[in-house]
Amino acid sequence: MSRLGAALVLAATASLAAAQTLPAECGTLSQSWGPFDYRPERYIPEPIYRSHKALLAIVENAHFTPEVENLIRGKTGTLPGGDLSYTLGVFPNHHRALIAVSTLALKLKSPQPPETRFSVECYFRRAMAFRPDDAMVRMVYANYLIQLGEKAAAEQQIDAVAATNPDSPFTLKNLALLYADAQNYDKALQFAHRAGATGLNIDTVKSKLQQAGRWQEVPAADGAASEPRAEPQHSR
Repeated sequence: MSRLGAALVLAATASLAAAQTLPAECGTLSQSWGPFDYRPERYIPEPIYRSHKALLAIVENAHFTPEVENLIRGKTGTLPGGDLSYTLGVFPNHHRALIAVSTLALKLKSPQPPETRFSVECYFRRAMAFRPDDAMVRMVYANYLIQLGEKAAAEQQIDAVAATNPDSPFTLKNLALLYADAQNYDKALQFAHRAGATGLNIDTVKSKLQQAGRWQEVPAADGAASEPRAEPQHSR
């Protein structure tokens, strides 16, 4: 990379970091171990770890067990909050841990479940500050906001993902579902059609839009409906 290219990358990174500054109540991302990226394709392992999978297993085996993820009990304590908090300290954008901690908050009707270090809002802010490009974090956050009834705030997060022009069929489908839940049916229909065009089953989105009275099939191509179908010619 040229010096100019490197300078541009550094400038863009600094600008993005400035836009993602954490509020004081959410602490800092610095700690003795980590933070590390939850996504294996984005993570560059340090020499002391055999692989991303091995590093993730160390944390999950000690803290993010199935009982913790399903909010049954804690691994290192009676309640799951402490283990969820530790997991999100080492892997701030751990998608499943974010789902678990937000589900726990909704279940307890508390913005900060017992034994967690930060509020759920802070955990999402920390994840986005750590990896602003992680679309799944924003979609999980949007779902949490929708459950809280904060649909306008949720749509801001959905729009941020949509603005990246995603081409993953599952991301397109998730965007359609989230827009439908946020009651932006025009955008939900748009992304449902895009997801359907990839061959992905979109029955769940279609059902949501049908229930809202907003489902429409993909418009036929110009002239497709008006042109009479030619009868096959048979030789006699």
